Amino acid sequence: MSSWLEHSVQIEVNAPIETVWGLWSDLEQMPKWMKWIESVEILDENSELSRWKLASGSFEFKWLSKTLKVVPNQIIQWESIDGLPNRGAVRFYDRKASSIVRLSIAYDIPGVLGQVMDNLFLGKVVESTIQADLERFREYLEQVDVQSESLSL
Repeated sequence: MSSWLEHSVQIEVNAPIETVWGLWSDLEQMPKWMKWIESVEILDENSELSRWKLASGSFEFKWLSKTLKVVPNQIIQWESIDGLPNRGAVRFYDRKASSIVRLSIAYDIPGVLGQVMDNLFLGKVVESTIQADLERFREYLEQVDVQSESLSL
């Protein structure tokens, strides 16, 4: 028996939705702001399949992910089809001058072990890590925006 654990975090960024979407939807750029994601490789021309590698310290996980739903400027939804069992979605909300990015991630841990680990510490570690990832995304977005403004001058 297994147990799916889910965590959601969100952040507001001072950028229009098109800019936010443009950066986030380029999955191979994710390691620039996601601390534990070591690499993302797009495997097909439609960007439906991708190979992911998560690494931190002495542990490493890999999985093959399938993009289930893409609505430009609104949502990217995925699930793993091989390797580390996970699924989730990132949603984008247009606030005109700013945007909200909401990331939901679910992962499968076998049985009671998962619930115990989640209640004790794993859930807090995962949530604080993905919240920090969103903070890094905001910083990365600001750097890219400043660079593009410099280039247009």
